[in-house]
Parts: sequence; structure tokens; C-alpha cells
Amino acid sequence: MIVSAKELLGKARDGKYAIGAFNSSTLEITKGILQAAAETKMPVIIETSEGEANFEGYQVFADTVRDISEELGIDVAINLDHGKSLESVKYAIASGYSSVHLDGSSLEKKDNIDLTKKVVQYAHLHNVSVEGELGYIGGSSEVHKDELPKDEIKFTDPNEAVEYIKETGVDIFAGSYGNIHGMYKDEPKLYIGIIQKISQASGIPLSLHGGSGIPEDQIRAAIQAGICKININTEIRQAYREALDNTLKGKNAEIVPYKYLPEVINAVKEVVKKKIILFSGK
Repeated sequence: MIVSAKELLGKARDGKYAIGAFNSSTLEITKGILQAAAETKMPVIIETSEGEANFEGYQVFADTVRDISEELGIDVAINLDHGKSLESVKYAIASGYSSVHLDGSSLEKKDNIDLTKKVVQYAHLHNVSVEGELGYIGGSSEVHKDELPKDEIKFTDPNEAVEYIKETGVDIFAGSYGNIHGMYKDEPKLYIGIIQKISQASGIPLSLHGGSGIPEDQIRAAIQAGICKININTEIRQAYREALDNTLKGKNAEIVPYKYLPEVINAVKEVVKKKIILFSGK
């Protein structure tokens, strides 16, 4: 069944666990994510960036997730990840997305608040939950050969975060706590105190972007501090590519996609299952 992220994350906050938010850009990834949810008997958030949605098709993606989730009997929120405009949010909602993330972090604070308010007003009229963001989260969802770019690691001011949450009325908040998109040679260091301050003062679920590559002990500490949603993309992309490469090498004469793509689906599924179990505290 399709549900809102607000519904899933409210329960997660009360229960001191987190829900995985997994990006998809192909049918194989979508199947792997949803099969992992079914096998662990846990809900998930499945999401697309604007680029991923433009590739797959907003409506095609939402319809596919709805059909598979009903077949598997699981609760799923369909989320737009890093939406940049009111127009893309409206298009996602019209296509059947149940949640949206408005990323105005590159804007001046006032402009970010103004745009987020408009998105919240529109989304709430359609019973769609909204994640807002304040504080730049750098990097890109790739495997990088370099060390962490220290100049791209920023920190959200807790007081500004609470002000932003109160002014905009967002349901979920994404901040910068030392996290960064992508995987690098060295590991990021989360500032748990920032998470804790924002969580206690705001009373709403917090989101952690750039979850790939963060050590498990830091993930557990972040969840206890108030993180309820953890985004994973890079590790899924890595598993997809490695499984596809290995499968094609082993079946280099095979040209029938449905005979070699199941191994790709399974590789994605195993990554997602591991994350779901970690986030749930099982």
C-alpha cells in the first residue's frame, strides 16, 4: 500500500528506529528494493531524484511501485528526492508520489523558506508530506577515489533549523551534520550533538542524506539522537554495476536480459536488506 513518509517516520521516531529511503533509476533496482522490504517485513521509502524520474518517467515509476507493493503486500512511501522547484513537486504529486523533498538549500535562507512554504501549502492540500532542507549537503552519489572534500562538509545551525521548521511547517527535516553524498577513501564523521539538538527542539523526524559509507556505529548513534530517515543511493548503484559486470563476464554469450538481470536484482536486494535490518535495530 502507498503511504506518506510522515506516517512511516512518525512511527519510527516513537520507536527509535529509522526507515530506509532508497533511490531507484531502473526497474531492476525498484524490484530489488521492494523485494527486500517484503522479505524483512519492513516498510520502505523508495525515491527518485529529478534526474532519475526524468529517465524512468514519474508516472511509470509511481505506477510500477504501486503495482509491485500491492502484489507483495508492503507499505511504501514514494518520494521525490531533492526536488528543486514547485513545478517538479506538482508534477511528482500529480504522478502519484506520496511524499516530496524540497531542496532549497542552495538558495538564500529567506528564499528557501518562501519556496518551502509554497511547497508545503500545495502538498498538504493533496495529503502529501514534505521534507525540507537547510544547510548544504555536498558531494555526489558516486564512488570517489579521493578523500572527503572537507570544504564541502557543512553544519546546520540548530537554532536556524528550528526557526526554518517552525516557519515552513515541514513534516521532515534534512540538515547537514557532517554527512556528504557519495563514498570516499575516508569515512565521514557525524556530529551527533547537532542531530540531538534539532530533534529535541523541533519534535519532528529528521532525515540523513548521504547514508552510504557511514559506519554502522555512527548510524546507530544518529538514530538514537533523532534520525528517522536514512538515504541510500551510492551503495545501490555500486552493487548494481558490479553485479551486472560480473554477470555479463560469466554469461558473455547471453543476450536475453531476463536471464542475467535477476542477479542484478538480487545484488540490490541484499544491500537493501542489510540496511533495513541495521536501521530497524533488529
